[in-house]
Order: sequence, then structure tokens, then C-alpha cells
Amino acid sequence: MTHTVLDWTTAQLANGRRVAVATVLSSGGSVPRKPGARLALSDIGEQFGTVGGGGLELTTSEKLSTLLQEKNGEQGGFVETFQLHTEAKGHAGTPLNSLCGGRVTLSFEVIQPMPHILLCGGGHCGKAIADACGLLNWKFSVFDVRNEYTDPEIFPNAVGLHNSSASNFLTGRSASELAKYSDILLLGHEWSVDEELLKGMLLAQQEDPSSWRSRIGVIGSKSKWEAFSKSALESGIEQQYLDQVDCPIGLNVGAETPAEIAVAVVGQLLARIKSQDPDEQTWRELNTSI
Repeated sequence: MTHTVLDWTTAQLANGRRVAVATVLSSGGSVPRKPGARLALSDIGEQFGTVGGGGLELTTSEKLSTLLQEKNGEQGGFVETFQLHTEAKGHAGTPLNSLCGGRVTLSFEVIQPMPHILLCGGGHCGKAIADACGLLNWKFSVFDVRNEYTDPEIFPNAVGLHNSSASNFLTGRSASELAKYSDILLLGHEWSVDEELLKGMLLAQQEDPSSWRSRIGVIGSKSKWEAFSKSALESGIEQQYLDQVDCPIGLNVGAETPAEIAVAVVGQLLARIKSQDPDEQTWRELNTSI
């Protein structure tokens, strides 16, 4: 059972899902499960494994859900002991309404998926950001309408390389499918491609907001974003979804070259991952002209 729970958890992480896991560390007396038993819960409520059922299982599931709901992991992981007896005294562990009579200690933790960046544009900036991802051991994939910019020799460490039109790339990709990407960066050489991708992705988010988890960033100027926003609104996209997009992307470090832009963009992403968000206005002050 331990192996299958770990396999399930790994698959969830690969799809960009956060997972909370409870593990039996020790047990004594009459208990339903022995050390090593695990219960895992994803951030969309899917559950796998067991720590024994009954009141212990219910309590464990509720605590895992609470962990996943924390915005920045304020509580973090913890260890808790439970007494499986209705008349148990609290000083020896949290009493549960159970007749087993044993005692069990569990660990609780949240496992974050590795960042997986979708670079929509494999040009100079995309290549520089990909190189920066490599230094951090982050996963990345590349999309480009130009075949030569999805060359495996240029991006040997890419998880995926996608060469097609924007419309073909978006076909069949729901919010749930796109959720495997922690961040989607629109870096295209042609504004019309970026615009089509942006509208398609925002429509997917609008249709299924509960499955959406990716952050979208667009490289460009204020005038470019104003044009994109107008087109998106005319396509039926609600303002609240546009407000969640970062344009322009990157920290305000005066970036000009592709390498400098990569540092600014990856620095912004890292700050969010580490829950050290700089002031939101700072993110929007970088004006990179395309």
C-alpha cells in the first residue's frame, strides 16, 4: 500500500497538484494500521490510501484538507498522536471516538510540485529563461509556431516541445490539462500568436476555474496589454480573469538583454514560490518594449 500511495502522489505532483500526506510513524496497542501506512489528499479533493478508517481516517482527512487550504503554508508539517479510545486522556494524545484502544502517531506534510514553466516562444528570451530554469532544476516545456525554435538540440532538457499553430495547441487542452504548468509565459515573436494563446487560456480558465492553477505572464508594453485586454473583453472574457495576468512580467531591475530579462522573470517566480512576494506594483513596472 505504501508504494501505491507514493506512486499516486508522484503522479499528482507531475500534473501540477499539491498533495498533503499523512504517514503512520508509530503505533501501539490495537490499531487498524501499522507504521508506514499513508493517506494522501490532492488540492482538488482526490484521496488515496488509508491510515485505518473510522474516526482516525476522518480526522486525518480533515487535517490534510486544512493544510492544503493554507495560503502560504503557515502551519507547515507537524506530528500528532491520537488515542483510539472514547475515554482517553488528552495529555497522552488527542482522544478520538473509537473503541480500538490503541495509540498512533502520524506525521502531516504538504508536498509542492516542482515548478513546470511553459515557455510560449523559444526565441532569445525563452532560451535564456530555459537556461535559468535549468540552474534551479525546474521543469520547462516550449511551444512555438516556428519549427526551428522547438529543436531538441536547442532545448535538450525540455519536458515537452510543441510545434503547431496556436489554435492547434489549444485544441483539447482544458483547464485541467493546462494545470500541469505552474506558469505560462507568453514570449512570442508575433503579437497575434500571444493574443490567441492568451484568449484561449483565459477562456479555459473561465469555463473551469476550479481546475485552473497556472499563472499567466505576458512580456510586453502597456500599449500591447491594453490591446490584448480590449480584444479579450470583446471575446467574452471577464475582467476578473484578465486582472490575474501579469503584464509586463519580471521584477523591476532595469532588464534589457534576454539574460537580464530571464533573471527578472525567474526572480519574480522564485519570490512567489518562496512566499516572498514583492509589492505587486513592482511586478508591473517593468516595461519591456517588443
